[in-house]
This record gives sequence, structure tokens and C-alpha cells, in this order.
Amino acid sequence: MSAAADAILAARKARRVLAPLGAAAPATPEEGYAVQQAVAAGLGAVPPAGFKIGATTQQMQAYLGLSGPAAGFVPRSSLNPDGAEFRFADFLNPGVECEIGLRLGRDLPFGPTTRDQAAAAVAEVFPAIEIVEKRYGDLAALGTPTLIADQVFHASGVLGRPVAAWRALDLGAAKGTFHVGGKVVGSGHGRDLLGHPLEALAWLAGSGAARVFGGLKAGQVVWLGSVTPPIWLEAPGEVIAEFDLLGTARLRFV
Repeated sequence: MSAAADAILAARKARRVLAPLGAAAPATPEEGYAVQQAVAAGLGAVPPAGFKIGATTQQMQAYLGLSGPAAGFVPRSSLNPDGAEFRFADFLNPGVECEIGLRLGRDLPFGPTTRDQAAAAVAEVFPAIEIVEKRYGDLAALGTPTLIADQVFHASGVLGRPVAAWRALDLGAAKGTFHVGGKVVGSGHGRDLLGHPLEALAWLAGSGAARVFGGLKAGQVVWLGSVTPPIWLEAPGEVIAEFDLLGTARLRFV
């Protein structure tokens, strides 16, 4: 596993597209998560500051060629405040996603978890934006386990302000509208995330990511998935995720 993790870390450091890993490539999703944990260790991100869930919508699963969701660890450097600025040149083929995020108030141990159990562990809910990178060429050639090992496109993100009295809200009905460069580029609803955002959290608690990192911990942040497809950027500019029930999150590339 160390050879695969070393190759991923070297590609990151050089800011180049990750080539298929050949004989070093993880062969199964379980092996992919084991490599991901080694990547996190190499970045000094164990325990992680949180997680991202990719492909929580059928649209994204089809886009990525996945049969279900996949999760990646998030380092502390990804937890940026609303309105943060980023240098466009610091990213490799960057894109953005319109997300619902949360912060855990208590631990969720690894294993089968219901939506109610997941909800009881949540302290805060907020709009969020994930920054992703197109670090790959042919995804089919790369393989799903290697995509998992490389954090499923994750690069960074911002967290919006927590919404008051979120438990009284219908998170499944929350509509997110995505603005990039002053134009609406997509929209979707919380129910697009495995039927409900907290179903996505319940899935994460039983995922390979939760297994290798020892469950989910109080204080960790989770990007639950994008209600729109990723928007790949061609130039710097402002990005706004606007949710009717949750408020807005924004960032700017310069």
C-alpha cells in the first residue's frame, strides 16, 4: 500500500495528473480506503478534520462510473471560512461543488447506522462549497479503488454559517442554487443526496472510510455531497452556493 500512497503524494506535490498505478494500484474499494489512510498519514491528517462524500446522487454515480457513493478524508487545511479567497494557480484543473455540510457534536462509531442515529450526532448544519480537482485522465483506466485512495477529487472547501434551529427544517426539501462567475450553473435538492442528507451521513458511518479512520468523531466536519454536478472552472471568479433554507456559502478564486 505504501507504493500507491507514495505515488499519489508525489503526484500531488508535483501538481500533475495521477497516472494509473499499475501493479501498485489497490484492487478493491477496501484496499483503496487502506491506501487513503496511508495518504492521510503522509499528509499529517490522522485523525482527519472530517470527510467528504462523493457520488451521493445517481447523476454523479453515472458521471464517475461508480455503483454507489465513495468517501474521502478531509485535512484541517480544507476547513476554510465563508468568503475565503484562493489562488486559482494553486490548483490542478479546479472545480467546485454545491454542498450541504455539517459538524458532528458526538462520535458515530463505525457500523450500520440509521438516519435517526446519524441525526442525533449532528451539532450544526450549514451550506458549503467543496473545491475539487480533475487530477485524473481516463477514470476507467485509473479505477475506482485508486479514485478512493486519492480522496475522490477533494482539494479544499469553505464552510458557511450554521443555520439556526436546523432540526425544524426539511433538509430533504432544501434547494441549492449554484452561481459561478455571476451566472446560475445548476441547482438541486437535499433529497438528491441518497434520498436525504442525513441518509448520506448514515452511509458514511458504515463506509470503508469510517472503518479505516476508527469511526466518525465529535467536531469533525462532513461535506455530504453536491446537489449539482461539479463545475470545472476555466478562470478565477466568485462562487456562491445559495440554499433557500440554509443560507449561502461563497468563495473567490483570484
